Formats: sequence, C-alpha cells, structure tokens
Amino acid sequence: MSKIPSKPEILEWIEQNPTLTAKRDIAKAFGIKGAARIDLKRMLKELEAEGHLEKRKHSYQNPDRLPPVSVLLVTGPDKDGDLFAKPMEWHGEGVEPVVLLIPRASDPALGEGDRILARLTLVKAEDHHYEARLIRRIGSNPKKLLGVFRKGSDGGRIVPIDKGADREWVVAADATHGAQDGELVEAELAGPKGRMGLPRARVTDRLGDPSAPRAVSLIAIHQHGIPDEFPDDVIAEADAQEPEGLKGREDLRDLPLITIDPSDARDHDDACYAHADEDPKNEGGHIVWVAIADVAAYVTPGSALDREARKRGNSTYFPDRVVPMLPDRLSGDLCSLHEGVPRACIAVRMVLDAKGKKLSHDFHRGLMRSPASLHYEEVQDAIDGNPNDRTGPLLEPVLKPLYAAYAALKTARAERQPLDLDLPERRIELAEDGKVKSVNFKDRLDAHKLIEEFMVLANVAAAETLLARKVPLLFRIHEEPSPEKLEALRETAQAAGYSMPKGQVLQTSHLNKLLNDAAGSDDAELINLSTLRSMTQAYYGPAHIGHFGLALRSYAHFTSPIRRYADLIVHRALITAHSWGKDGLQPEDMDELEQTGQHISDTERRSMVAERDTTDRYLASYLSERVGNEFTGRISGIARFGAFVKLDETGADGLLPIRSLGREYFHFDADAQTLMGSDTGMTIGIGQRVTVRLAEAVPVTGGIALELLSIEGEAVPKGGRSPAGRSNPRRKSTKAKHKSDKVKRKVSRTRR
Repeated sequence: MSKIPSKPEILEWIEQNPTLTAKRDIAKAFGIKGAARIDLKRMLKELEAEGHLEKRKHSYQNPDRLPPVSVLLVTGPDKDGDLFAKPMEWHGEGVEPVVLLIPRASDPALGEGDRILARLTLVKAEDHHYEARLIRRIGSNPKKLLGVFRKGSDGGRIVPIDKGADREWVVAADATHGAQDGELVEAELAGPKGRMGLPRARVTDRLGDPSAPRAVSLIAIHQHGIPDEFPDDVIAEADAQEPEGLKGREDLRDLPLITIDPSDARDHDDACYAHADEDPKNEGGHIVWVAIADVAAYVTPGSALDREARKRGNSTYFPDRVVPMLPDRLSGDLCSLHEGVPRACIAVRMVLDAKGKKLSHDFHRGLMRSPASLHYEEVQDAIDGNPNDRTGPLLEPVLKPLYAAYAALKTARAERQPLDLDLPERRIELAEDGKVKSVNFKDRLDAHKLIEEFMVLANVAAAETLLARKVPLLFRIHEEPSPEKLEALRETAQAAGYSMPKGQVLQTSHLNKLLNDAAGSDDAELINLSTLRSMTQAYYGPAHIGHFGLALRSYAHFTSPIRRYADLIVHRALITAHSWGKDGLQPEDMDELEQTGQHISDTERRSMVAERDTTDRYLASYLSERVGNEFTGRISGIARFGAFVKLDETGADGLLPIRSLGREYFHFDADAQTLMGSDTGMTIGIGQRVTVRLAEAVPVTGGIALELLSIEGEAVPKGGRSPAGRSNPRRKSTKAKHKSDKVKRKVSRTRR
C-alpha cells in the first residue's frame, strides 16, 4: 500500500486532474486501499473544513466560483460527444472549473477553440462544476428578426410585424425550428438570398400566438422603436475588452463591499459597506462606502460602444427580458460586481454623524472584490433573526453596521422630508411558457430602503463634488408642481375633508402632512394618486435646479452607469475632476450636455411607455380567462368617454365606457374631474370604491373593459329616458347645471 499523501499532494492532484476528483479517484491515484481509506477521508474533511476544498456530491472542488456570465473557451467534446469549456478569466486559488455546455436546438454548431459568452449555473456533478447556456459566440453577431411565420410547401417565410414594412424572409424546410403557420417567431439571417431574391432566415425561437404573453414585450420593443440589436462594431469592441487590473487604481479588495439586489438580478452594479467611525470627534458616527462599476473604463468617449449607449440612453426592463444599454460582455460580465471576482469601480467614502448628516466625502477609483452577492429577502431575514449559510458569517461584521448607518440616515431623511408617496409596485411573475403565473405587489423591506438611501447619498456626493470642482455635468432635475396642478390637488384634498396650506412656498413637508393625514383611511389611495399626478416629470439637464421630490438642492445620477447614460456622463465628469485618466468628460461632451440631456430624457420616457404598455398587455392576458368575474377597485381617472378603475387584486387599469354607465346622459366636469348623471344625479369621482364586472380583456391591445355594478356600496341606479328613446333636453340641462354648480371645482363624493 502506498503511504497516505500529504495535503499539498492531494491539492496538487486535484488541480492537475479536475475531472478525477471523487474520493475513489484520489484513492486509486495514490494506491490507497482498505482501512487507509479512512485516513484519506479524514484528510479530505480537514481540507474541506480549512476552506481548501468544497464537497459536491462525492467530489471535492475548490470553493471559488465563476461569475454567472463568463467568457469561455470551448475545449471540445469528450468520448460521449458532450461539449466542454473552460473559463477565459479565472481568479480562484484552486483548480480551474470544468464547464459542460448545454446546447439548444437553435444554437449554432460550436467546436474546439471557439470563444463564447455564456450564462453559467453551478451544479453538483462528478465530472463538471458548471453548466452553461450559450448567449452568443464571441465575434459573431447574427441579426435578429421578429415576424409571423407563414408555412409553405418547402419551408415558409417570415412576414414582419412592423407597420409599413414589406420585406419578407424565406425559411428553408430544415430551418423552421418546427414553427407553425401564424406563429410569432424570432429568427436570424442564414446566408445569401434565396428564391425571388428574398433573404434567407433561420427560426431560432417560437413565440406562439402573436397575442400570447411571450410575444408581448417583443411587440412593444418594435412598436416603440427601442434598439434591441447591437451593431457588429459595438459587439466587436465589447468582445475585445479585457478586465481592468490594479494599475492606476487603489486596492479596495479587502473592503467587504457586498451587493444587495433582487433575487432574479443578472447584474450587480452597486455595492456597499459601512462601519462605525472611530474618530472620537464623531461619536456615534458612521463611515459608508458605496462602490459603482467603472463603466467609463470600458466605454470610452467617441467609441462605438459610447455612440450606441448614448443612442439607447438607458436599459429597458420587461417582465420576461431586458433590453440592455450595453452588450452582455459588459453588462453581465466585466461591469457587473460579481461575487469573488476583481472588478474596476469608482467608490465614494462618506462620513456621517450620529443623526445621518453627511459631514464629508471623497471619491476613489479602485479595484474591488465583493465577498457576497445577496438578495433583499435574505438580508432582511438575517437582520430579523433568520440568517442562512451565506448571511450568517456576514451578520455581525457587515450587515448590522449597514443597518446601523441606515438608522442614522432615516433620522436625516425625516428632517429633510422628501416626498413620501405610498404607491405599491406590481410584480408580474411569469411561468416557463411565458404566461402570467401571478400578479403581486412587491414588499417594501428595510433592505430595499437601505440601498435606496445609500444610493441617494452617493448621488448627492457626486453632484456636490462636481459643483465644487466646477466640472459640467448632467443633473437629475425635478421641478415643483405647476400652480394649476397644485390647485387641482388642493381642491381634491378639500373635497375629501383635508386641508392644504395656500399662499406660501410649497414644500414637500406640506404634501407629506396631507399624505399622513389620509394614511390608513379610505381616501389614502385617492390622495396618493392625486399627489402623484400633480408632480412634474423628472428629466436630465445641465442646469442646477434641484430635485423637489427628494428635497435636495444638488442631485445627479451616479449609481447606475451600466443602465443609464446620464450616470456614465457623471462618472466621466468625476474622472476629469480628479485627473484620473484620459477617459473623462471630453470638450465635445460638455458642449452637447443640453442635447444629451434632452435625448436621454426622451429615451427614458420611451422606455417607460413601452414598459407600461407591456404590463397592460400581460395583465389583459392574465385577466382574459376571467371575463364575467366581479372585482373591486377604485376610480382612478375621469374622461369625457368614461371612467378608469384600478382593480384591487392586480392593480390593472380598466375602462368603464360611458355607454355602459346607464341610459342617462352624463355631464363631464373637467375641473372637478367628475361624471354626473342628468336623471339620477349619480356622481362618479376619483377615489370612489366600486364593484365591477370584467366585460372584455384584449391581450393584443392591453385593453380592459368593465361594467359598473355598484359604487360606494350602493347599486348603480338606472337612468330614465323619454318614451321616444331620447333624453329630455330640458331636464338634462337644468339638472346637470344644478349639480355642476354644486360641485364646481371640487369633487363630490356620494358617500358624504
């Protein structure tokens, strides 16, 4: 029997033989038999306890992990035909992991030597450590197509869905991917022109019925003109990027900067860390670090990546997909602060006093390595006394100091009084087939609020630094409400029994008092919606106007350059202000700040409309199987043609067409925002509780039509008509005028 190997010898064997790491393989390699296996088992357990190895099923591997999006080198198939790959970037101290490629039918053929960008999943298998799904082959950028497949005798063709588009693509019989006639499909170009001079295409994904859920976001992307394909030169430029090293940067790798994101997040562009301030002059104070991915290091002024990022303006988010501002190589890899991987960043160190007031701050261009990528729920659970294996070791040294700093920031927030609207955010959860599985309202945890407060603080620090150093930048601007909108809000509040000050400079504290007075009452949603509608829309610009809603004099977006071009501009301005390199704000950037601000404000609004339309279509699809059911809701809007209702269960907005309200004539008062029946005097106004029946839900348009059953708990009265079938003009005009005078410029509430 051979002697028991030493621990270094075992580790060396595992490093040199990554596919032979089961205990029996190690025993066989060193000739260990019989009772000596017990000693080997003990040594392996010791190596595991010391952190050198991680046990997965019956094999032992190094605990270091790869980022979830990585560049891989295909190493070729094994004897069984399975395709394997290895990472191009490996920073672990242990053996290099083995990756098994899981191909889809639509994937191109891959061979040894191909470089690919792939999404990884950690697995527990004996011969590999990760499974990978191809995102794309590096250096290739097939053009994506979207259209309706029309089956033919020798394959078929793809008809575009864009209005006015007349170009079609021909699909060979072996390239249909099983698509059926009339299905919406995604495809890519597949060679030279075919019959009748039409370009050839290959179907890569079947999306089913064009009105089905999986098609919804793609239709919105095309309808609103959101660029969803990266030009070849942009992809080539992204693929050529190499990870930034330590040269010219501060080494921040020892700081435990953790990322906290939604559980389904694919990228992580911000990280934070806090600890108590040891300065005796700042008793009870805190030091807060916020680190943001250094996108400016990769997206340089005037480059193809820069031009495309400016064109897009921002990323656009849908329930089933993201249209990113930057290619996957950056957004999912080099500019994502993945756990355990060195990543370039721009960080701000902020000193707070015990009451959360920022005393000072300074910026750093560094290299960090996050010890953990956590999600909101597990962080909150840890703080609430239920830590898991990931959060447990971080609870005392990292998480509790973060919450202590947040507690101080809450004190400062209460003094500052930013607008405190209570408007629940919907979460649409999709099943694997793309159908809506559930519609819920997101929980607002302290973990969410903590990250928000840290990001606001960092954004303020960025704006203040650039103002002090007189470097041009794009501010995030939110102006106060117009006098007309403010007066409308005041009248709505008065009609609901609340008061608002008049004749003084409006402050967010005045609005917060109104919101607090209504909190917990039947009027809470009415007051929140009316306050929201009184607000102006925020935008980007070089003027130092301030942010009314946040009650901040100086505010600029700094914390998300991976998905907002405005933040990239601020990063470049900080680079210029600190003389960190040549990739800062260029003179031509400064000259075009006004135009850039206008452009990215427009792209932001475009994304918001596309996201809203997509949500409406998903909700209509979800409700289409419940036509005829009854729902409760609240009147959320009034128009000449009817009233809008926000349904309690889903938050969906449906229309009560005026023709469905009864047989009487309804007088529309634009000032009071009411509809009033000429015969019954029934008045419909914003905020009233209603019960409705779902009459129609159309997934293609997102339209939802409702029928009114009761209002404020009372059955809807039936309006009268003259025997000739026409309303009595005299009765209509006199009753409408009488009622209109009573409610002129205020909302009449039937329950009062």
